[in-house]
Amino acid sequence: MLIGEYNHSIDTKGRMALPIKFRQVFKSGAVITRGLDNCLFIYPKNDWKKLADKLAALPIGQAKTRAFARLMLAGAMDVSLDKQGRVNLPDYLTTYAKLKKKVIITGLYDRLEIWDENEWTKYSKQTETNSSDIAEALGELGV
Repeated sequence: MLIGEYNHSIDTKGRMALPIKFRQVFKSGAVITRGLDNCLFIYPKNDWKKLADKLAALPIGQAKTRAFARLMLAGAMDVSLDKQGRVNLPDYLTTYAKLKKKVIITGLYDRLEIWDENEWTKYSKQTETNSSDIAEALGELGV
């Protein structure tokens, strides 16, 4: 299970170390892609395959499903961890997520998210402010 919030940095070569506690999960490789809310998603290979299969099964006749599949699949990149537990972040993905030097890595059960530190701060403050409304909406879904 991938959970928690971690402060990390991107080095001058575009590499970012994954938190030590997650490295075993990503030992056999990972897929990085565009996420939602201007962050990046990193999936372990097995979990990515499950998601990609679901996306491939969406009806191509609907514009929104095509757009979502393109967002996730066309931007995806296979990556491997080096001996120091780092991954190379492709330039087009760092541009998409507005990543600078300082990043926040968040664990969300089956994936990690990579956020620019300033963007994460803004997003989390907004979410905390609206937490009652969010909880009420989730209650309507049975959570």
